[in-house]
Amino acid sequence: MADEIKKDTAAKVKVTIDGITTEVAPGTSIIEAARQIGGAVAPPAMCYYKSLEGSGGRCRTCLVEVTQGSAANPRPIPKLVASCRTSVEEGMVVKNITSERVLDARDGVVEFLLINHPLDCPICDQAGECDLQDLSYSHGNEGTRYKFVRRTFILEDIGPYIKLHMTRCILCYRCIHVADQITEKRIHGVMDRGDRAFISTYISRAIDNDFSGNMIDVCPVGALTDRTFRFKNRVWFTKPVYVHRDCENPKCCGKATAWMRGDEIFRVTTRDNEWGEVQIIDGEPAWICNTCRFEKKQVSDWVIEGPATVRKISVVNVNKYRNTIKPKETLMDVMGGLKPNLLMNIRSVSEVNDPDIKLSELNRPAIARDFDIANDIDNKIPENPGNAEKYNSELLKSSTKEN
Repeated sequence: MADEIKKDTAAKVKVTIDGITTEVAPGTSIIEAARQIGGAVAPPAMCYYKSLEGSGGRCRTCLVEVTQGSAANPRPIPKLVASCRTSVEEGMVVKNITSERVLDARDGVVEFLLINHPLDCPICDQAGECDLQDLSYSHGNEGTRYKFVRRTFILEDIGPYIKLHMTRCILCYRCIHVADQITEKRIHGVMDRGDRAFISTYISRAIDNDFSGNMIDVCPVGALTDRTFRFKNRVWFTKPVYVHRDCENPKCCGKATAWMRGDEIFRVTTRDNEWGEVQIIDGEPAWICNTCRFEKKQVSDWVIEGPATVRKISVVNVNKYRNTIKPKETLMDVMGGLKPNLLMNIRSVSEVNDPDIKLSELNRPAIARDFDIANDIDNKIPENPGNAEKYNSELLKSSTKEN
């Protein structure tokens, strides 16, 4: 047993990502090594899905900069590489959020993903748990440079349970991998090529496979939505809880997440990990059948285990969970122990509040006494508003002379 442990330890390779070193098995992809570190060090991914063989390499959101190829060959890789398709080497040094090249490239990738994507978040059922929404919030621009007509498609029912909104699709191919690998047969795929490519079924056939609902869970945007849940509730109004039942389907694990509001179950999904991918239970991906997903919506159908584990900071879990089950935050490690600031520290130059008071450290909301100078200015404004600018100007000049 001791020899096996030594063998495993000797087989691992060291890789440094954003200044944090970890040990992983040979052949591990950079993105999986980064996920072992956790937090913001892990690159985002829109097409890569660990449990789906052949996924990744399409969206380019996981690009990273390799500043040292390995200990044996320390030369950097000149171009950015897709972390989901690049394996680690001993002594490899990688930059993700600490690289300006990576952040600039990711901004460009997001701009391309949003070229045809409609800005219909207020009416989209995926809003609040959309990977593209989170990505565009971090890397998107306020406006668009795209001046051409966007692609639009007619909404399509591809079965009794699934609505296809092709206009939102980013062609990540995840749903195709699901149909290929966990269903008995696939009857949908990518039609046409290039900028005309789109996903549809073969001659408008309905998808009726018993595990087809898992395509909804793997979709990173709102292209595939649950017809039994559409427009019934907002995801942030519901609370995810872990549930299980003895499913009649031998291929179904029977363990799922029920999204409840009060005593009512609005939808059922797979159990996700912190990366938004299906959990591995008993060594296998915990996919669920359509019976558990679409037909078991009564509390009596399930055994409720408790609140679901939070996968990320989002509107789904705001003010609902304790800090103990939130995902690991690594920004302090990347920044050398410095805490990330939500706002710029401008109190020393703004002359609004006492520079000796750190508002972020107050264990209460700020009150009037915390803004003495501002109150002094307001109190000296005369009743005639026409002279207010003059009085403020004089007060600021006198304050500058004293300093």
